[in-house]
Amino acid sequence: MSTAATLFGEARGERKSSLVEAAYDAMKQAIRDGIFPPGFQGSELEMAQRLGMSRTPVHQAIIRLESEGMVQLKPKRGVVISALTPFDMKEVYDVIIAVEGMAAILVAEMSSARRDEIVTSMEALNAELAGALDRDDLTGWADLDARFHAFLVESSGNGRLRKIAKVNIDQSYRARRLTLNLRPKPVHSIEEHRLIIDALKVGDAMQARQMAQNHKIKARDLIVDLLKRYDMKHL
Repeated sequence: MSTAATLFGEARGERKSSLVEAAYDAMKQAIRDGIFPPGFQGSELEMAQRLGMSRTPVHQAIIRLESEGMVQLKPKRGVVISALTPFDMKEVYDVIIAVEGMAAILVAEMSSARRDEIVTSMEALNAELAGALDRDDLTGWADLDARFHAFLVESSGNGRLRKIAKVNIDQSYRARRLTLNLRPKPVHSIEEHRLIIDALKVGDAMQARQMAQNHKIKARDLIVDLLKRYDMKHL
């Protein structure tokens, strides 16, 4: 094969990959935002049309989302958006608790110079979180809080942890969105974040893990309790 043909093939492959990635992101965002709510069912063609995308990359995105438990492919019914129960949400949070605890250990064990960089960024995010709460901007707080926790996992440098966290954080988004205005104002989250940051700053791996996990355990228990209290059986 000539060099030109090889380059053309590579370019086509990259374009296909980027289209699938775009379809995956669009599908996932539509599920997160409730455009395709839990229990929604439709054909791949219908979903592609609603997203303004071609069917082929949407098909590949759906296969990927099925492996992550966000959709199901049903014979004669097409694509069904998976509904999560409070028990499912507890399991999702159990995974997040374990992943963020391990991420905290890995960050705490890094060099002091690298830890300082990470801690500085986390402190900046936490300051933004405090500002959002001062403005009573709960939606802004929720988005910043998700960034704070994603940054902790990403900073660990462990790609497998990052993949596991991403899938489960995406699934937890529904419960966070539905309970955002039902829970008490999350003022304690700022101080709990500071405890994580303080442990990372001094490189105390066990304390960092404990603080990270305690923080998420409280979030899990609060959200699962709200889902049960308001009888949200499927979300």
